[in-house]
Amino acid sequence: MKHTTFALAAAATIVASAAAAQQTITVNIGSSHPEQNIWVYAMKNTFQPEVNRILEEAGGEYEVNWNEAYAGTLYKFTDTREAVQDGIVDIGMVGTVWEGSTMPLQNVTYFTPFATPDHRMLIEIFDDLNVNQEDLAQSWADNNMVPLSSLITDVYDVYATFPVETMEDLQNRRINAPGTSANWLQGTGATPVDGALTTYYTNIQTGVTEGTLSFASGILPTRVYEVAPELTRVGIGSMYFGSIAANKDFYDGLPEPVQEAMQQAAAATSEAHGDYVADLAARAMEEMQAEGLTVRDLPEEEKMKWVENLPDIVQPWLDQTGEAGNRVLSAYFDALRERGAEPLRAWDEGR
Repeated sequence: MKHTTFALAAAATIVASAAAAQQTITVNIGSSHPEQNIWVYAMKNTFQPEVNRILEEAGGEYEVNWNEAYAGTLYKFTDTREAVQDGIVDIGMVGTVWEGSTMPLQNVTYFTPFATPDHRMLIEIFDDLNVNQEDLAQSWADNNMVPLSSLITDVYDVYATFPVETMEDLQNRRINAPGTSANWLQGTGATPVDGALTTYYTNIQTGVTEGTLSFASGILPTRVYEVAPELTRVGIGSMYFGSIAANKDFYDGLPEPVQEAMQQAAAATSEAHGDYVADLAARAMEEMQAEGLTVRDLPEEEKMKWVENLPDIVQPWLDQTGEAGNRVLSAYFDALRERGAEPLRAWDEGR
């Protein structure tokens, strides 16, 4: 009996010691968009649980207490960089697409349309370039951030109140094309009008615009197809949008096993993000067509007119970014071709 009592007491002591040795790390994680958004979904549903799983399987020395601030509860889409850079959150969705002046190098895809429709390829490319291409890596470091997992869009096409069968159909049309995407309409005769996914429906419904350049996974939840029931598939391309990133000061202060868990979880998140966007885009097409969306492909010869009539829209970006921009452009197009992509326009040639 004494031996049994002693054994039980010893076991309890060991368990208590193990529990006492476990370190809990609080991580503030957030975004400007809700969890259902394509750029946030994998944060909540893959990144967090994967970190938990990896740490638990490693022996449970560390665990994470997640403080979630999704759906813009702490900051809006215009402040994603500052939120992570300044430590408002430790990890967050960073939309570099909105950081044309502070992180211009990351916007290379938006200045080189018709490069690839393969969003999974873009994830793979930018997961690599953000870490291993010196100019991109330095940009993240200069902004006090560590990129973890790349975020993309599916393919941009034309959603409109009218069919587009030839390039002439775009003449004198007003099309929502926010930010850099306005450049894609140069030479088409259409007039770009600024806006966002949240404004397209009202813009088109009220006649401010007659359509938009956008992607299926964004159009479905905003129901823009109800007022723009004509989809012309042009294949302007998928775009690198930004990254899930960590505040560098926070990340550098983490124990190495937690850093490693986050890196492994980030790789899983990239894969899950690619799958989720593909599944959502496919479901979007089915549901929107069931609701009356008409789908057509722009004839190849008309598409090539669009591509070839675009002015040299990458040059202003290169003027802004200098030699670093040239290196990033070259690295990006090298990465595309190494993976078998055939850009419809070689934006890197002659630089």
